[in-house]
Amino acid sequence: MREKDTTEALLSALAVVFDAIAVCGGFMLATWLRMDSGWVPVAKSPPANYVFLYAQAAAVITGLMLIVLRTEGLYVRPQTGSFVNKIPRIVKSSAAGIVMAMVLAFALQNEREISRMVIALAALTITFFLLLERYILFRIEWNLARHRPGRNRVLILGTDSVAAHLRRTLRREHMLRSEIIGFLETDQSDPDPEIPTDLLIGNMGNIENIVEEKKPDQIIITGASIERDRLFDVVLLCERHLIEFGMVPDLFRLMTASMDVQALDDIPLLGLRHWPLENFWNRVLKRGQDLCGALIFLVVAAPVITLAAIIIKITSPGPVFYRQERCGEKGARFQLYKLRTMHVDAESETGPVFTAADDSRRTSFGTTLRKYNIDELPQLWNVLRGDMSLVGPRPERPHFVEQFRTNVARYMWRHVSKPGMTGWAQVNGLRGDTSIEERVKYDLYYLENWSLAFDFKILVKTLAARQNAY
Repeated sequence: MREKDTTEALLSALAVVFDAIAVCGGFMLATWLRMDSGWVPVAKSPPANYVFLYAQAAAVITGLMLIVLRTEGLYVRPQTGSFVNKIPRIVKSSAAGIVMAMVLAFALQNEREISRMVIALAALTITFFLLLERYILFRIEWNLARHRPGRNRVLILGTDSVAAHLRRTLRREHMLRSEIIGFLETDQSDPDPEIPTDLLIGNMGNIENIVEEKKPDQIIITGASIERDRLFDVVLLCERHLIEFGMVPDLFRLMTASMDVQALDDIPLLGLRHWPLENFWNRVLKRGQDLCGALIFLVVAAPVITLAAIIIKITSPGPVFYRQERCGEKGARFQLYKLRTMHVDAESETGPVFTAADDSRRTSFGTTLRKYNIDELPQLWNVLRGDMSLVGPRPERPHFVEQFRTNVARYMWRHVSKPGMTGWAQVNGLRGDTSIEERVKYDLYYLENWSLAFDFKILVKTLAARQNAY
């Protein structure tokens, strides 16, 4: 899976700032042309405070225009395609914003009179400034991408003319910063002559070894002869290694609502739908929620943790806190902290196993701590450190991750974001020795439908979550 690029998020934010300046500047230029330039006949003198009045109107129109531009997908990064392809969307956004401004102006004409001529002139000046500003920004981004190292290692399955065309397109699309690491043959036909022989690195029979060796970030299938079962194996392989999957489809034979279709120049590219938390600003919001929530909860929970620590020390020999290695985002390992609820060396004879009802390894006080989720409170420190989130799929031990990544479909997609102290599966009773397949379904539902409101709902439900808390 490609590394999340902060630069792209900053460029997106920069586009918002520049758009705001262009729209506001365009509206104020239209105001000057109408009121002060002398180029347009004025029937009556403008009011004394017209600059302040129109500055307020400019702020409102700027807000409306930014919303429209976002709706048109003009803040999505990385940008692909030529600037010419973006002109219709920019003009459309400008027109929609002006129409909304005109409706607003007519609605407020009895309270604050806004010149219709200013709005008409603004349609031209704002569109001009947006196009100019966006072109400059596009050239800046294009040159930055062209001189930065590749970050997306692509393995192409197929050696036909479509694969060769995809190679040409990826090489043109500097914004994607893609590096083609090789082609795999999918049938017995001769490779397209445009594909360099040094990039023909094998066939479908040794794809797993090639993935282990080359470590691609993305696999794209162009070969139409790949059988359905083999295609499914490739998808699972991508899942196990957290590799982004895509394919150039025959859209007359293959289409699914659970996937996204994107246009890469004139090539339709079918890929797995992106997660909400792949968006930089969503991650910023979630991290802010985690920091604020963890600090507040830690202050509230400090007396409870202290009292529980004293009781643990009195009632059971051994340390108060228990550390255990878990797998987090992208499979990275970290030390998870809990209040100890079991006897020391509880797994010395059994090895790693799930807890079950009436588990003899628990201490008497540990049963109470688990029932009310009090043993989880020290994980607030993991949240502050950035190892975990307040809400997300529960982190699992490496022993079980290695087991489940092979045996449970889509299991590794749980690791596309930070694990959580609580999660959608946990509040629905899927914890401990319960179905891993069902747990994965709930975890993936959460990741596919993430929102701050969903997180808040899960946190509230956690207070009353008792099912299978043993």
